[in-house]
Amino acid sequence: MLADALLARWGQGRDAQLSAGTDVGENSIRKRRSKPAFRRIFVSALLVTLAISWWLGGVQGYRHLERDSLEESFRYSQLIGNELDRYRPIPELMAEHPLMAQVLSNPDDDLLILRANEEMKRMATIVDSSDVYLMDKSGLTIAANNYRLPTSFIGGNFGFRPYFYEAMASGQSALYFALGTTSLERGLYFSHPVRNPENLNESIGVIVMKIQVTDMERQWRRPLSHNEAEMVVQDTYGISFLASREEWLYRSFEELSEQQLNTVIEEKRYANQPIVPIDIETKGRPFGVTARSERVAIHKESGAVSYLSVMSPLPKLDWDLRVLVSTRTVIWTRVQAMAIGLAIYTGILLTWLYLRERYRREAELAQRGEQLERRVAARTMDLEASNRQLIGVIRERERAQEELKATQTELIQAAKLAVLGQMSAGLNHEMNQPLTAIQAYAANSRRFLVRGDTETVDANLHEISTLCNKMAEMTRQFKIFARKPDGRPSQVDFRVTIDAALKIMQSQERAKTIEFNWPRPAQAVMVHGDLIRVEQVLVNLIANASQAVESVANPRIDILLEDLGDRVCCRVLDNGPGLPANTDQLFEPFFTTKSMKQGLGLGLSISRQIADALDGQLTGQNRSDSRGAEFKLTLKKRNKTT
Repeated sequence: MLADALLARWGQGRDAQLSAGTDVGENSIRKRRSKPAFRRIFVSALLVTLAISWWLGGVQGYRHLERDSLEESFRYSQLIGNELDRYRPIPELMAEHPLMAQVLSNPDDDLLILRANEEMKRMATIVDSSDVYLMDKSGLTIAANNYRLPTSFIGGNFGFRPYFYEAMASGQSALYFALGTTSLERGLYFSHPVRNPENLNESIGVIVMKIQVTDMERQWRRPLSHNEAEMVVQDTYGISFLASREEWLYRSFEELSEQQLNTVIEEKRYANQPIVPIDIETKGRPFGVTARSERVAIHKESGAVSYLSVMSPLPKLDWDLRVLVSTRTVIWTRVQAMAIGLAIYTGILLTWLYLRERYRREAELAQRGEQLERRVAARTMDLEASNRQLIGVIRERERAQEELKATQTELIQAAKLAVLGQMSAGLNHEMNQPLTAIQAYAANSRRFLVRGDTETVDANLHEISTLCNKMAEMTRQFKIFARKPDGRPSQVDFRVTIDAALKIMQSQERAKTIEFNWPRPAQAVMVHGDLIRVEQVLVNLIANASQAVESVANPRIDILLEDLGDRVCCRVLDNGPGLPANTDQLFEPFFTTKSMKQGLGLGLSISRQIADALDGQLTGQNRSDSRGAEFKLTLKKRNKTT
């Protein structure tokens, strides 16, 4: 077997190592002695694998047969249901024909009966029916479409048929299957009572239409590709009246009681056809199929044939459809499953042997690895020296990077001082008025003090204190703005930075004519940044917007905050003339559209560097809704874990 051959080759390799003087030790000797035990385990596992594969193949095969049978049962059920729905309302329409009631009321009128015969002949031709005939209250046939044939139904009494007495008793349509006693042809009988025109609750006869079942048999197809599949349609008692094999017609597939057999004879459902039971043996239900399926064996002269029998009820009738599919294909499914199981078993065995041999070789490679490690250790000394040199170079570059950062910080501070210098004129103007008032109040206080008017002196001193507080509030924001940042980003409230920037800008003389629209949110808007650096960017953006609206009739600056999920965007909008076409050039150093007196073109460049350092974004564009420019400062939200 395959397992024995693989173990033999593995054992030969181990014996060759022993003959060459390899010391395998006591553990290797025990492994050689346990080879027969391994063989027994491998053989047992192989047998178990084949047994499980055989069982699983049977389950899969029977499920496949049942699925195909159910699909075919559904198709044939739909076929029969469609045929019944097609013919069921026709007898009711025939019964409403006024000629039918006239014939039943005047059964001795030969001319009227002739007209009824011709009319029913025309009806049979239209609906493609084999027979149409009319019976009176006693079941006697008084008119039929085959009145000219020797096998005419006229004069025959079919009152024993269920389709007659059920229609008369219920006053509704009836349906029945039977073998014709006159034509000896199988057919479906559709009947409906003919009502008295003067009293619609009274039935005076029954009109019957017969459809031969051979029309439905012509549409029979075997289930899918199963050439050894058969189909049988059984009545309530298990007697077959439709079958794919002619010798199975009028055979009982279930044991009939004496009462059931007498009922079939009295109704003459199958005329004088003898009902012979078929030699069928039930072998139980296979695992994995539904309760509708079971294994059966039908005994023939040539021997017994095994089938999977699937029962399905047919619609609107007490019929059952039995699909019999040969179980020979299950054997092939089991063989395929065994082949797959054998392949899986072989793969697992080969994998195990491979891993075993690999473990042995890894042990040998480990010894060689120790020698190689010693050689590598001797050669790593040069690499360590090279690493020390490389570390020195890295440190030099780190020092250069720190110097670059310090230079950038100084440049930012210089730009801030330049902004302060540009705003100094407005600040001097704002500070001059309070100082002049303080000087006047002080001089007046001295005079009133000489006069002894202490109340006026106290009022003047109160005004002086108020003016000093106003000047302190004006200079406080400038002192914060002029302070150097510590370089460590933190969590800041975006609203506070916007408030501080507006206080600085609104202290200038030119800002008094500008309308600032700042809808301040009620809740704090925390972002990742630095208070001083974010304030510097906003002062720069608001200052640029203030300069842009100087020549506008109604200057307006809007400052809006937008929540973008994990980020917050601050939009600064103005109604000035707008930006040049190439907006990216605005952020280049020393690029400016203003005069040299208004700036050197470093503000936006430094502001973008600050935004990038805070892992944010600064962009500018012209407004799409109206005339003017729009700048966006986007920063990350506060980290919830901090």
